[in-house]
Amino acid sequence: MLFDSSIRKELARSFGASLVVLVTVVMTMMLIRTLGQAARGNVSPSDVMLVMGFTVLGQLPTLLSLCLFVAIVSTLSRMYRDSEMVIWFASGRGLFNFLGPLLRFAWPVLLAIALLALLVWPWANQQIETLKLQYEQRSDIDRIAPGEFQESANGSRVFFIDRDSTAGDVASNVFIAATDPKGEAITSARGARIEVRDGERLVILSDGRRLETATANDKPGIKISQFVEYGTRIGTAATHNTEAGPVKTISTMQLLAQGQPVELAEVGWRVGLALAGLNFVLLALALASVNPRASRSGNLLLALFTFIVYYNLLSLGQSWVGAGRITLLPFLLLLHGSTLVLAGVWLTARHYHWHPRYWWHRRSAA
Repeated sequence: MLFDSSIRKELARSFGASLVVLVTVVMTMMLIRTLGQAARGNVSPSDVMLVMGFTVLGQLPTLLSLCLFVAIVSTLSRMYRDSEMVIWFASGRGLFNFLGPLLRFAWPVLLAIALLALLVWPWANQQIETLKLQYEQRSDIDRIAPGEFQESANGSRVFFIDRDSTAGDVASNVFIAATDPKGEAITSARGARIEVRDGERLVILSDGRRLETATANDKPGIKISQFVEYGTRIGTAATHNTEAGPVKTISTMQLLAQGQPVELAEVGWRVGLALAGLNFVLLALALASVNPRASRSGNLLLALFTFIVYYNLLSLGQSWVGAGRITLLPFLLLLHGSTLVLAGVWLTARHYHWHPRYWWHRRSAA
């Protein structure tokens, strides 16, 4: 009981501290990235926090795996460094005896990783794409902001208004520059108001001028006209995209039902996140060995390098499955199965103190 509780308490403290630090770093990075998207016009400024939250939520499986891996490695390394492992080994505890406490601590985290990867990951990506789509499909009137030049959805018009009223449907000092294959037109007016006629949103300009420049070969020239009122259709109802979104926004069951290489590659990525978490527990137990005379950070750097290599192989395998170079099941067995076998063999060798010199001496004695 003392053996289990002492290990699990220290693992909980290390895991919590690592999670807080990593989530803070990732949230800062995602905030900077989302602000950049908002500055480029890809995300609504009012949805920056929502997009950042959904992005961090989608990255939680990777963060939880890394925190679990780092917590086990750092805890066991500290026990090696302070000679606590020597005490446990002297009392009859081997490395295999650490699997029980580690798995009892890790199974809620592994379950959370699986649920986040299989269910929450596509939902979070779908919410982000929905927010971006709604912002891209907003009407031209919704794009207009006082004191700023704004471009229409199709890029054929540029709008500018000096100020608008509190009601939001009346503006003053309006400027519109439009371009089409027939020519260019510049319209300015002292005032404007929004009306709805026959289901269409119109802007009625008042007391203004219109300058039209024809670029056609048959009728080149400039036309200047003044008007008391001039109506132009500037806002249309937003249309929803009925086509399928990115593959990362599709649920896992739908991906399995479609069965195409790209969909199966995404399934392999999600399932691989859950399998990688289990392998990291075994790899951490096998990696955690510190020489008290060596550097304290060397073992942790080796663990981080192992984590990076594993996830790069996971991304590489996803691209191979999507390209049709390998099918899903052989990829899962090749990467995660071989890693599980490697971690098991490594752990067994350390538990029984196998060493190349040991086999050499046995062969020489034989």
